[in-house]
Amino acid sequence: MNGIRMQVVVIGAGLAGLTAAVDLVAAGADVIVLEARDRVGGRMHGIPLSESFSADGGAAYLGVRHTELLAQLREYGLSLASTEMTGESTFLMSGQRTTTAGRVPPLGAVALGDLFDRLDEVVRSVRTDAPWLSPDAERLDRISVADWAAEEIDHPDAQTFLPLFLGEMMAADPASISLLHMAFYLSSGGGIRYLNAFEGGAQQWRVDGGSHLLCEALADRLGDRVRLGRPVRAIDQGGGKVVVDCGPDSEGVSTAYRADRVVVAVPPLLAQQIEFWPGLPEPRATAVTGRGCAVKVHLSYPAPIWRESGLSGWSVSAEGPLLSTVDDSPPDESVGVLTGFVTGAAASSFSAMAEAAQKEAALAHIRRLFPQLPAPSQCTVTDWLSEPYSKGCYAALFGPGDWLQLGPSLTEPHGRVHWAGTETSLEFFGLMEGAIRSGRRVATELISTGISETDSRKVVSR
Repeated sequence: MNGIRMQVVVIGAGLAGLTAAVDLVAAGADVIVLEARDRVGGRMHGIPLSESFSADGGAAYLGVRHTELLAQLREYGLSLASTEMTGESTFLMSGQRTTTAGRVPPLGAVALGDLFDRLDEVVRSVRTDAPWLSPDAERLDRISVADWAAEEIDHPDAQTFLPLFLGEMMAADPASISLLHMAFYLSSGGGIRYLNAFEGGAQQWRVDGGSHLLCEALADRLGDRVRLGRPVRAIDQGGGKVVVDCGPDSEGVSTAYRADRVVVAVPPLLAQQIEFWPGLPEPRATAVTGRGCAVKVHLSYPAPIWRESGLSGWSVSAEGPLLSTVDDSPPDESVGVLTGFVTGAAASSFSAMAEAAQKEAALAHIRRLFPQLPAPSQCTVTDWLSEPYSKGCYAALFGPGDWLQLGPSLTEPHGRVHWAGTETSLEFFGLMEGAIRSGRRVATELISTGISETDSRKVVSR
């Protein structure tokens, strides 16, 4: 017999769900992918800025350790674009604009060094394979990063830098995440220095043309197995099959899908909204599980004209809305692209503004950072906090107590329901690499199950 005999419904056409679906189809499974949006990609989303170029509205950067992602990009013939920047960095600290040759803000070197030493000490204490079993896990998961910093970080420069750093690395407000979550996230991603680095680090490359192209390539391979506009309302395991209920569509027609197994590959806050029968023994998210606090602003110019002034386009600001900017222009320089990041607490207040006010605030900030630049030809805002089918980006934020409650059941199947998504990966949690690895893990899980069930049927038939 060729392949496994199994009907599988995959919920979510992001990178994790599509990866799992492609692997399952290759193994012989009958697969349907249900996606609530009218597009594939999830938190990988292209923002058209010209006829030939789309910027990354969501996940964008990768490095040499992201081996599964690099292998997929090679398989689908997608190229890499270097993030290497030349020129001076721009900083806006205490209302003062300065430029320097390096990427380190003009803050006390000793204070920042001490901060990173303290962060490293906590990061090294955590088990990435099971953070809830780390030494002192209960204490680390009970307190927020903000509470820890109030006790441990004295210097004003370090206090200024910490939320900027965590906003860039995790799209997190220190008050909203547990110390255990911060330490695990940084360790899982390869460590502070790797995550924070461009050359040789986790931000070494972008996908040329946008990371969403990978999801589109995966979806193309799946063809009509991918069904868009199908938000899932309920999953019922009460009968001989699993029934996935999408509820009524815009025309009032209800749609349900029957399967042997279901893969839920959506962020925890979305999974928690699905009605399960029987109910989940443990939640997928709690009252303190937060949305990744990220908004991306793209400003386009005829070319990367800041380079003419000796500037790299990289900036860091102590006050929002744009806490950092980076030059995301394509290699051919056919358009100049500055990407602004609004993260952490600044993202929450920015997201509450009307779109016109968001753009006005972003443009005013750019004028302060780069007064020599003309007005951009285009300004786009990608607000992940208000996106109903993502509920934040880069990834969910685990608040105090979440890891001890949620961690042990992150990947534990609920009957015939299995879990994927970057938040279920203990390797590269929150990153594209983590999403792919979770998809591969759950596909292997189901393939093994399918082989076992097929072998059992063979024995019975004899």
